[in-house]
Amino acid sequence: MIAGVKRERDVDEDEEEEVRVKIGRSHGFEDKRSRHCPYLDTINRSVLDFDFEKLCSISLSHINVYACLICGKYFQGRGQKSHAYIHSVQFTHHVFLNLHTLKFYCLPDNYKIIDSSLEDITYVLKPTFTKQHIAGLDKHGKLYRAYDGTTYLPGIVGLNNIKANDYANVVLQALSNVPPLRNYFLEEDNYCRIRRPPGDIMFLLVQRFGELMRKLWNPRNFKAHVSPHEMLQAVVLCSKKTFQITKQGDAVDFLSWFLNALHGALGGTKKKTSIITKVFQGSMRIFSKKLPHPDLPAEEKEALLLKDEYQEKMSESTFLYLTLDLPTAPLYKDEKEQLIIPQVPLFNILAKFNGSNEKEYKTYKENFLKRFQLTKLPPYLVFCIKRFTKNNFFVEKNPTIVNFPITNVDLREYLTEEAQVTEKITTYDLVANIVHDGKPTEGSYRIHVLHHGTGKWYELQDLQVIDILPQMITLSEAYIQIWKRQDKDEGAESHTGA
Repeated sequence: MIAGVKRERDVDEDEEEEVRVKIGRSHGFEDKRSRHCPYLDTINRSVLDFDFEKLCSISLSHINVYACLICGKYFQGRGQKSHAYIHSVQFTHHVFLNLHTLKFYCLPDNYKIIDSSLEDITYVLKPTFTKQHIAGLDKHGKLYRAYDGTTYLPGIVGLNNIKANDYANVVLQALSNVPPLRNYFLEEDNYCRIRRPPGDIMFLLVQRFGELMRKLWNPRNFKAHVSPHEMLQAVVLCSKKTFQITKQGDAVDFLSWFLNALHGALGGTKKKTSIITKVFQGSMRIFSKKLPHPDLPAEEKEALLLKDEYQEKMSESTFLYLTLDLPTAPLYKDEKEQLIIPQVPLFNILAKFNGSNEKEYKTYKENFLKRFQLTKLPPYLVFCIKRFTKNNFFVEKNPTIVNFPITNVDLREYLTEEAQVTEKITTYDLVANIVHDGKPTEGSYRIHVLHHGTGKWYELQDLQVIDILPQMITLSEAYIQIWKRQDKDEGAESHTGA
């Protein structure tokens, strides 16, 4: 009971402080120390890191947490006997920031600090973007200098690989370079009023993704990289540990789950759109024909094929990404006993969607022949190149290199005749390319992204960021690609709501 009373008192500390300050001002006086704190020069910006969970380093509580601006550690409370108060006395660290209210205090004297020189700290903790700022993000390639002296391009920022989360990092970096999606999440007003049922934890994904997006695009960072710690904790929680920080995952599985989870958390359904479906959703026709069991006698097969159950049926389906199948990799070697890495043109594997190519799909009980044709193309088209095949014993990786142009990929021939009339522009340019290197279960991920302001390509792998020539991108084992339709000025693609 006593602990509960103390916790409530801690939460109300700032509100009580505000009341005292207002009463003081109404009587014509204010604590003079507020604007003349003698300890501001003890603040050490180089140790400040707001990317991690806002937990007291002693009590592990989320409630009323303050950051010590001298050593960077987090402590709970501000009153006497609180962890922050004891720390201030024990180590003579005096300047603290409430991580929730963004207000500064001097301890143990316990007065509020008001000083404009501290604004850079609150901006790093909670970056904000105006519509004007967002509209100009893709119109220049200005380098910014972080507090630690390194220069960086906002958006082209390394993500810390905490242990084995590079599979998620590359997906988050890819999505952060899709302008309409980025612009939506840079402005918290776009989604902060969405109502969710009581006890629903999925909206945490939306909040954390927005926070991460604003950190990645912050032009006033203290360092030129970001840790996705809080974002990934939300992923672990919301996916019920399907995706983890400590265990390598599959980038395609993560992308599929993440897009669908964001869509649902933003109030989207099969009928109701969200920013996710506006940006990535296309549609297709699926023609499916059931096949008789291959071991049946020919006469039985012929009889079955006459039945209605075995006639071709057509259905309409939406998609957030297209899966492209690679041809089986040959096992032969060349004269020098080196395995030959096969190559295939992108248009060969896109032929799956031309409406005439048939492919057999086997389930546990039945076999089907299917063919596909696109009916609607999205503003941003995601390709997932199927490199891995799983069976009961192991996972196999197909190393085939896909040859693709970086720009001007025309998909008109994969549309139905009606769609060819309605879809005015069907040409796409590559904006992100996720690569898987190494063995199926032990490999690593990296990503190539196009910086829209400069037109240059960059390779990001964990904290490492290097520029790369476009022709080098096509030599990699591409796994996920994002293509942008050539139909809009990206700077004008700022969505103001789902």
